[in-house]
Amino acid sequence: MTATPKSLHILLAAFALATGLAVGQEPALAKIYQFKVTTADGKEVSLADYQGKVLLIVNVASKCGFTPQYKGLEALYEKYHAQGLEILGFPCNQFRSQEPGTNAEIQQFCRATYGVSFPVFAKIEVNGDGTHPLYQYLKEAAPGALGSEGIKWNFTKFLVDREGKVAERFAPATKPEALVEDIERLLGK
Repeated sequence: MTATPKSLHILLAAFALATGLAVGQEPALAKIYQFKVTTADGKEVSLADYQGKVLLIVNVASKCGFTPQYKGLEALYEKYHAQGLEILGFPCNQFRSQEPGTNAEIQQFCRATYGVSFPVFAKIEVNGDGTHPLYQYLKEAAPGALGSEGIKWNFTKFLVDREGKVAERFAPATKPEALVEDIERLLGK
């Protein structure tokens, strides 16, 4: 059977209808990939750079009871990074001022104290009027206990699948090693 221009047009129209795309239109990036974040040294980075990876996004602090979780996060990163896991740390000073340092001091602390090699970005806010747009999106996509959107404390974790969908939200007390099964499931996709 030879495709005629009319049959080709019908096939393209069916494809467009099935995918929601106009002919020739690129698929839209998942919402999470549309955000930009700032590195600790002030460079803007697009989360589109992490497309196709499993992301574990965590608001972190260096003077918190949960700070030792850096060790567990680094262990996850070392074990699963080559398979496609990226851990993105976002320091936040909104919880009892437990992240008072400068971006440079935070980087030094993470490397010297816990050997952190995953990206720890510039300080942001995760609640209130100054909430970073990434965290506004994460809180809406995966509300906390009883549907609350607010971040309750440092080390709240969001797991994002390879397609950019927020798969799960974990409470601050959830230790990184408890996420292994969920991470492995998403890496297997």
